[in-house]
Formats: sequence, C-alpha cells, structure tokens
Amino acid sequence: MIQAKDINFNSAWQEMTPGGEIYEGGTAAQTITGEWRANVPAFLEDKCKQCLLCVPFCPDASIPVVDGKRVDFDFDHCKGCGICYKVCPFGAITFGKEEK
Repeated sequence: MIQAKDINFNSAWQEMTPGGEIYEGGTAAQTITGEWRANVPAFLEDKCKQCLLCVPFCPDASIPVVDGKRVDFDFDHCKGCGICYKVCPFGAITFGKEEK
C-alpha cells in the first residue's frame, strides 16, 4: 500500500490523471486520511457493551468489527470527527486533542 510518506510530491502532479479523475473503484482504503486528524477518539474496551451503535455512524468506516465485536479504531482512516464519541451511550469512547 502506498502511503503519503512514500510519494515524491515534486513529481506526483505529473502522474495525476486529467482532472484528478479516478478510473477504478475501491481506492478509498488505499488513501491514508488519518493524518488529517486534530482530535482523536480512544476506545475504552472495559466500558463497551458491544452495541455497535458507533459502527454505522462512522463516516470513515474506521471502527472495525471482528467476529461480531468492535475492536480499536483504524487510525489510518479515522479523521477525528467525534461522531462515535457523541453516539456512544456507555462512555466507551473518549475524545480529545491528539498528541503527536
């Protein structure tokens, strides 16, 4: 998978398709958007009741579910919008400034 750190931005514009058009589907997973984040959620597993209410509300599909249970965030794609924090009825998600 190509990551932003692997791209030579000095020549990347020369390799772009006309108008930035995307010719194939399913490319969102290849684009790392988590670096845009200013705020970050944290998953508190001991408080989670596995209601999975957060999963369909996440606009970035950054809350993976494995064997019917949610696991920690996909931070490569989480943009830190805070929707998951707002919809969690059990306080299993905290939200704050990201420390880099």
